[in-house]
Amino acid sequence: MKEFFNLLSSIHELSLGLQQNLLQSLKTQDLERKGFLLTEGELCKSIYYIEKGLLRCFYTTNSQEVCSWFMKEGDLIISVPSFFPQKPSYESIQALEDCSLLCLGYDELQKMYWNFLELNFVARVLTEKYYVLAEERLYSLRKHSAPERYAFLREKYPELIQRVPSKYLASYLGISEETLSRIKSKI
Repeated sequence: MKEFFNLLSSIHELSLGLQQNLLQSLKTQDLERKGFLLTEGELCKSIYYIEKGLLRCFYTTNSQEVCSWFMKEGDLIISVPSFFPQKPSYESIQALEDCSLLCLGYDELQKMYWNFLELNFVARVLTEKYYVLAEERLYSLRKHSAPERYAFLREKYPELIQRVPSKYLASYLGISEETLSRIKSKI
């Protein structure tokens, strides 16, 4: 929990009231490897902070799973199209490793936004961070060749190469597992 408070405090000092409210509202949740945090059709009712572990987000199209992102220790995780509008999710979130999470419900978060203005600032900064990361990924997918996308991933997120199974990395990069294997063999 200390790391979570350090993350928030690194953006803006947290009032004592907000700290106490978070301590009362945050719940811990463990998720075993291959377990699901969210499945397609469910409502994403909480935002999660990953204390330990690695998760993937994916959706299914034409009976194929398409990995859209990975989140690890120190990241916040939600299904954006489900959590913010409170609509059923078209994506699923699955643990790739055993995970320890902190979770905060949607309603509790909304109350804290109302009662603690500094949390609005913190949330905006975090939202901007994740929006930029999403745009970087989309740009890479649109503009770069498969070897360039892999090189970008190796440079920016080398730990994912070690921790994520090849079939999920290939899906994330928009290539087949065979193509990924050929790219890796040339490096």
